[in-house]
Amino acid sequence: MDYQTIYRRSVEDPSAFWMEAARSLDWDDFPETAYAPETDIWFPDGRLNLCRNAVDRHVSEGHGDRPALIYESPVTGRSETYSFAELRDQVAQTAGMIAAAGAARGDRVIIYMPMIPEAVFAMLACARLGVVHSVVFGGFSAPELAKRIDDCEPVLLLSASCGVEGSRVIAYKPMIDEAVARARSKPRHAIIVQRPELPADLTPPFDLSWEEQFDGAAPADCVPVRAQDPLYILYTSGTTGKPKGVVRDTGGYGVALQWSMGNIYGARPGEAFWAASDIGWVVGHSYIVYGPLLNGNATILFEGKPVGTPDAGIFWRIVERHAVRTLFTAPTAIRAIRASDPDAKLLDAVDGLQLRALFLAGERADPDTLEWIAAKLDRPVIDHWWQTELGWPAIATCLGLGEGDMLAGSAGRAVPGYGFAVLDDDGAPVPNGEVANLTIERPLPPGCFRALWKNEAGYAACFGDFPGHYATGDAGKCDPDGHIHVMGRTDDIINVAGHRLSTGQIEEVVAACEQVVECAVVGGRDAVKGTIPIVFYVSGAEAAEGQDYGWMISQAVRGAISPIAAPKACVRVEKLPKTRSGKILRNVLRAIADGETPRPPETIEDIAVIDDIIAAWPRKA
Repeated sequence: MDYQTIYRRSVEDPSAFWMEAARSLDWDDFPETAYAPETDIWFPDGRLNLCRNAVDRHVSEGHGDRPALIYESPVTGRSETYSFAELRDQVAQTAGMIAAAGAARGDRVIIYMPMIPEAVFAMLACARLGVVHSVVFGGFSAPELAKRIDDCEPVLLLSASCGVEGSRVIAYKPMIDEAVARARSKPRHAIIVQRPELPADLTPPFDLSWEEQFDGAAPADCVPVRAQDPLYILYTSGTTGKPKGVVRDTGGYGVALQWSMGNIYGARPGEAFWAASDIGWVVGHSYIVYGPLLNGNATILFEGKPVGTPDAGIFWRIVERHAVRTLFTAPTAIRAIRASDPDAKLLDAVDGLQLRALFLAGERADPDTLEWIAAKLDRPVIDHWWQTELGWPAIATCLGLGEGDMLAGSAGRAVPGYGFAVLDDDGAPVPNGEVANLTIERPLPPGCFRALWKNEAGYAACFGDFPGHYATGDAGKCDPDGHIHVMGRTDDIINVAGHRLSTGQIEEVVAACEQVVECAVVGGRDAVKGTIPIVFYVSGAEAAEGQDYGWMISQAVRGAISPIAAPKACVRVEKLPKTRSGKILRNVLRAIADGETPRPPETIEDIAVIDDIIAAWPRKA
């Protein structure tokens, strides 16, 4: 069946649609009810274990020798492959270690780790036991880690002695110690993987050696849980001051991910799938760990960066080495590769890519970047959109359903199961082509968040502005063919002398300018016009030292949009401040533009970036 037919089925009879999809998983008790509207729960009478579905069932079906987890760490020189049988054994014993340390079904465990195999073992081990995991980016600052400890009250903290960021080795133990000291809630133990790059001094009885505890543990079996039981708590990326704990259920999430792998990404069991992200982000949860393994794919765990470890060709060499068929990364990574290798010579040096498609998500993919990489790869490059709250794609070109009608600047069409509406501030639908509030009709499909941890009011507020709809917080527009354009956060719609302008639209123009490889546009305060656009941009490797591109950028915006949209300042910077997931910290840039002190960054690496931008302001480059 084609996309249109499947989409209509998903919205006209969602219960039948998702009940059929649920049969792709192994259940201890298959649900008789698809959706309970009174509780907003999918598969309320179902019981299953997601670890068994992601790992053990492939072994029992005779695929134990297939590659399951491929670890590539150019920063340490390590490369390892675990079959499904080997992954099952590692996860079962890790689960035994966690259980022996005092964690039981329903308890919370924080995983504060770099991109190493033990991090994946830990996530799956928690799922095996019915323990709720909360992954925090390795290297997050102690205050940010302490906030998360206090919010979810973990019984254990699983970590490593250090992380490797490019050429720098970052000690985790001092940050753990400071975070635990700051936190009101105290975990019972921290279990630490000792990495040879920088071992840590452990202080018993609080600190435990991962190696010692693992060696002494007995393998643990899978514990069936209710479909609505929490699988994990994932805190939003930190662009706001207080972290927000998104709660993901087990059954609906498993069903949605399993469906998405074949139907959105076109991935087939046995193939290699690579989401070049971090397990601390929702993409890492959904498409490094759970989604590919549920579908029987080999998944790539990459410890490195798209450039500098060692060069901008590392992605392409890994894709070739492991016959990766689907690659998924953020536009930021492609911009960094382009800045370092503008002629794609390192891509040309790789022969025999079996890549079927490249998917982009995490931030708006400007058409210039998308068209550049599509031309260089000569493969479909598919932008798509979703959020931490949603857990899996909501807007996409569904490769597995035969869709191929892509439009640069659009994230695609609504994924089956999602009903979108673009509403004005009063909740009325707007005409096609008009930018307004992007919303999703209730009920949200399986896999989307059903709560915020200990924050019922915050969860209700997500549905309060537009009754019957989830407010995504993004501005968007639709065209007559159903293509949806996500223009940026609604707080990035700025009012310039009474004219509503999308900073995303301005960024699209700036990104297309010669020598601009990355940019961010924010609204700065102006005494006359109220708000006015400010451009921060990163220039390419071939840009002239000290060259002023501000006039060129301003003229481009004037010509493409309007003189009203012309930026007040164009500031050339070395880097843009970002979350660990790659999202630009626009609130930091707004604060700098308004002469305010930005809030403290989440990672040590951000400090230098922010200091450099403050030094560059208000000098126009």
